[in-house]
Amino acid sequence: MKKDNYVAKVKKEIDLYKKMLDLIDVGVHAIDENGNTVVYNKKMMEIESLKRADVLHKNVLDLFVFQDEMHSTLVQALRNGKQTVHAKQTYHNYNGKEITTINHTYPLVRDGLIQGAVEISNDVTKLERLIHHNMKNKGNTRFTFDSIIGESPAFLEVIEHAKRATRTSSYVLIVGETGTGKELFAQSIHHGSSRSSAPFITQNCAALPDNLIESLLFGTQRGAFTGATDQPGLFEQAQGGTLLLDEINSLNPALQAKLLRVLQEKCVRRLGSTKEIAIDVRVIANMNEDPVDAIAGGRMRKDLFYRLGIVTLFIPPLAERKEDIPMFVAHFIQKYNELFHMNVKAANDEVLALFHSYDWPGNVRELEHVIEAGMNMMMDEAYLSLQHLPYHFRFKHGESRPATKIPVIPLQHTAATNTFTYTNLEDSVDFQTDMERFEKQYIVHYLEKMDDNISKTARLLGMSRQSLQYRMKKLNISLRK
Repeated sequence: MKKDNYVAKVKKEIDLYKKMLDLIDVGVHAIDENGNTVVYNKKMMEIESLKRADVLHKNVLDLFVFQDEMHSTLVQALRNGKQTVHAKQTYHNYNGKEITTINHTYPLVRDGLIQGAVEISNDVTKLERLIHHNMKNKGNTRFTFDSIIGESPAFLEVIEHAKRATRTSSYVLIVGETGTGKELFAQSIHHGSSRSSAPFITQNCAALPDNLIESLLFGTQRGAFTGATDQPGLFEQAQGGTLLLDEINSLNPALQAKLLRVLQEKCVRRLGSTKEIAIDVRVIANMNEDPVDAIAGGRMRKDLFYRLGIVTLFIPPLAERKEDIPMFVAHFIQKYNELFHMNVKAANDEVLALFHSYDWPGNVRELEHVIEAGMNMMMDEAYLSLQHLPYHFRFKHGESRPATKIPVIPLQHTAATNTFTYTNLEDSVDFQTDMERFEKQYIVHYLEKMDDNISKTARLLGMSRQSLQYRMKKLNISLRK
């Protein structure tokens, strides 16, 4: 009985250890004296994109591909008793995925004999890719002020202020709703300044967790934390050029305070280092909400706003400059004519009227997507019309609903005589069921009229082919054979 209690106690402790290992934020991989996996925690599964069941009790060299066997720090620890710390290792899992880690590896010794090895890993794959991407795109600006479209007075005033900002190296804060073209302005300012030949590096501050964005911005010093290596941050990489920080208000207050210090002192200190590195970098920051609201809501430090907002540009939303819509429409039609090898001349008057009546919550970006979607629905037509526009866009708001020219069909249809009979809908018990039945009969009627030609029926009903096919599938409508 005592033995059973002891075994149960040991199993309970092992279960607790396993749960603890799955809670820590580093990968743990242990092998026995034969190189077979005996411990493989949750974080390690995430790092190597493998399931525990696929790794446990299998040889490490059967699961992973190294340059040669001795490039595996686990194998080195097992065969030679070699202990390694802060070792960077790049390898592939058996599915071909490349993995880069910083490892601490130790042999497991008992009674003077190596009984196995354990590796504690930090994933730096994402950081390596981000740094490579930012380095590759240094100085890569596609937009200039000539790329900016708009003739409304308020918008022309913003362009003029932005052009004046090219003469200095003062920090710039660009405020505007999503899709208004904030990065276009940032690139134009960089391209028009004396820094145009130097790096232009962008970073979305909302795209990464706080610990990773801090390492990315300021760089790291070997030994700063487990897995840290000597790595320059984006400020160092942007030396002499421009660093664009998108969604600056998404940074937490502590990180905003560190950023403020860098902006004030014009020097950066890598994580884990005491050395100050002088920087000559112009910072342009973007945000998609009013700074006053962000400060009041605790999403932006007031002192950071004063420091960044030396030059503040407020880009008006498309709803406030609808006179620019025809210019955008012509520009995007020409753009997708070239991309799709089409020859669309323009949008017709009905489309332009609908565009002017819509409030465009997604701004210019939404307008571009609507035109691109519409041109995908065109064949050899010369003009973009209502029937080409996405179904969800045409019927998104009542005031934007185009007037239909399709006659209203009564609810009950008699197939034998091909006639319709009116039914008093007020007597219906289930409104939703009646509506679905009505819609099904409505579509079936026009499919028959068009000899089951889905494209012709869709055009007649004022919807895309894809939308009609979706409705047919939902309502269980089949074509006649």
